[in-house]
Amino acid sequence: MPGADSAVAGGHQTAAEQPVAAGEPLSKQDFEALARFRFGIRRYLRFSEETVRSHGVTPQQYQLLLALKGFPGRDWALVRELADRLQLRHHSVVELINRAQSEGLVRRTTDPDDARAVRVVLTDLGEELLGRLSALHRDELRRMDAALSLPRWHDSE
Repeated sequence: MPGADSAVAGGHQTAAEQPVAAGEPLSKQDFEALARFRFGIRRYLRFSEETVRSHGVTPQQYQLLLALKGFPGRDWALVRELADRLQLRHHSVVELINRAQSEGLVRRTTDPDDARAVRVVLTDLGEELLGRLSALHRDELRRMDAALSLPRWHDSE
């Protein structure tokens, strides 16, 4: 599409460009299960957006904090790793980190193994805020357990 962003996430095809997998047609029950699951996801995301905003941060900042704290095996991440985890472009993550750093939520440190690399870590304020917000998210997920269960497929036999 002319004028559109042609560098879609590392050259991946958009959903419209991907071939549709052959298989059994979906039943009415399958469509209802998909719609119910999608509604549950959207309801959870709306809860998340409203909750984090009411605590003075953006949904993207919360996702950044969560990606840092939840990074496998360590309490920090490199900018490129965060870009991958957040599924954002490097420069967008740099701007997100800049805003979070200006609000005292994260800080940058030089990687002792590679002076060119920058580690991003949570501050005490970021840790405290993330802890409060994540507890609220956990509680909401517990309440929504049934709505977020994977759909059961009713394949024809």
